[in-house]
Amino acid sequence: MKKLNMIIIFILLVYLLLFVGCSGVVSDHKSGTSAMVSESKKNETTIDYIRISAEEAKKLMDESENYIILDVRTEQEFKDGHIEGAILLPSNEILTKAEELLPDKNQLILIYCRSGNRSATATLNLIKLGYTNAIDFGGILDWTYGTVK
Repeated sequence: MKKLNMIIIFILLVYLLLFVGCSGVVSDHKSGTSAMVSESKKNETTIDYIRISAEEAKKLMDESENYIILDVRTEQEFKDGHIEGAILLPSNEILTKAEELLPDKNQLILIYCRSGNRSATATLNLIKLGYTNAIDFGGILDWTYGTVK
């Protein structure tokens, strides 16, 4: 019984530490991923992390006019083949170059990598930077609509 109580107290402390002083929380409704986007109690904005399928991304591309396809792989991976119209911004450069390459923080940005791991990290980092419409659609491995070199 003592062990169970200690586990409950530990979990409560972790939640308390995560949420004290942080007002915005980004979360992935499907996987439970979350990240803090604001440390100000005055601005209580919550921006959700969204991950969609390649099929849903293709539909958005077909129906929308003002969007960016963001490839967050390496330059060599991009040269080997990428989605037509995509721009390259490697995931390890998101925090330093995003605001220069992506000036409109409200624009629809559809993000992909090879398998979905880097695109998730990149999307969360964009949300931390204040981007409001960044959507992860996983990896090019799931993209069945053709690529260009």
